[in-house]
Amino acid sequence: MGSIKLRTEVPGPKGRAMLARRASAVASGLGKATDVVVDRADGALVHDVDGNTFIDLVGGIGMLAVGHSPPAVVRAITEQAQRILHPSALVATYEPYVRLSELLNEITPGAFAKKTLLANSGAESVENAVNFARRFTGRPVVVCFEGAYHGRTLLTLSLTSKYGLFKQGLGPFAPEIVRIPMPNLYRKPDAMTEEQYLDWSVQQLDLAFIAQVDPSATAAIIVEPVQGEGGFLPVPPRFLRHIRALCDRHGIVMIADEVQCGFARTGKLFAIEHAGVVPDLVVTAKSLGAGTPISAVTGRAEILDSAHLGGIGGTYGGSPIACAAAIEVIGMVRRPEFLAHVRHLGEVMREVLGGWRATHPLVGDVRGLGAMMLAEFVRDRATKEPAPEETLAVIRRTVQHGVLAMRAGLFSNGIRLLPPLVITEAQLREGLAVLDEAIGFVEQGRQAPAVAR
Repeated sequence: MGSIKLRTEVPGPKGRAMLARRASAVASGLGKATDVVVDRADGALVHDVDGNTFIDLVGGIGMLAVGHSPPAVVRAITEQAQRILHPSALVATYEPYVRLSELLNEITPGAFAKKTLLANSGAESVENAVNFARRFTGRPVVVCFEGAYHGRTLLTLSLTSKYGLFKQGLGPFAPEIVRIPMPNLYRKPDAMTEEQYLDWSVQQLDLAFIAQVDPSATAAIIVEPVQGEGGFLPVPPRFLRHIRALCDRHGIVMIADEVQCGFARTGKLFAIEHAGVVPDLVVTAKSLGAGTPISAVTGRAEILDSAHLGGIGGTYGGSPIACAAAIEVIGMVRRPEFLAHVRHLGEVMREVLGGWRATHPLVGDVRGLGAMMLAEFVRDRATKEPAPEETLAVIRRTVQHGVLAMRAGLFSNGIRLLPPLVITEAQLREGLAVLDEAIGFVEQGRQAPAVAR
């Protein structure tokens, strides 16, 4: 018996009623990857209001490394809620905030003295990281990369790429931001080898500090070690090392945005560890809180201490309940057996997706790191023309057959895999088999059952 159980079409009658209520009450600009209406969830399984059970390959867009409603986290939240809900760290001190900060200082890369500031979302902590860098260096400019996603606030939306989906009609944006190309080995010029392309990419990075900004005006370079919304592009280690060297040479703060790729997702606690690079600041969120709203900036103590008294903080930053959840998360994901399981999941994904590339002409590329994998869909492998409509059709059919899936990539033509890291191999293979069938169905040119976005 598999994990998927389908009793109605998706959505069923109860689901359709709730979706109608959503359409009436909720801002229409809030997107949704599927029409699944959740009643409850556990581990890697989602159960909807009509009695259907799905395998989750989205994991809250990377938020649920330790799965849906893990018992240890639920207990920690319950016990903490019975003690204090939230007095605000701006008013008083409480142990969960301090303990979580100590743990983050311990586990993030770097042997230097560290400190931490807690906040509520990845975007908020990216803003805090930039504020720290600007305060510490006394400089205004932030360098970021094409394909990056750093959030939806004014500053972080300004840093974010993919204009049409995230930014259209929402300007003007924040000034003093320089955006430069990110190496994408799949879409490199055909005439270049990978090494030649990386040489060129490094040269473009160096050129930006002549043509677009002077190092003396640059506060920070912010980079996702594996780009998320940009299409699960692992940044080549040589490129990350060059960023580190530039920062060292010019006194620039290197910020690693590990919001989506951190907390064991790639088989190490932090994705940047694969490159052996130590950033000055690390931004975390998503899986840090197991579904509770919490984020952090962790890094060099002298940078975190550069802000004036009262210059940082917020009412809800470091909620005791979210801190309690995060403390449990760290205890779970740092265990060697947990990390070994993640690495095994990544091997299974790479094996199965590699098979797709061999058998499905629609699959142009397979890439990622650990259990953070993506298949990019193209209409022609020679031209690499993106296939966003076909990708959406694959997802629609996949959801109809009991698997939650979601797109990613600059061209919206990739299917991202971010399952809860507690998923079993059997569940993973069952979910990937549904995706395999859906790809073949779409390739045959038949019409997938319609599901609203």
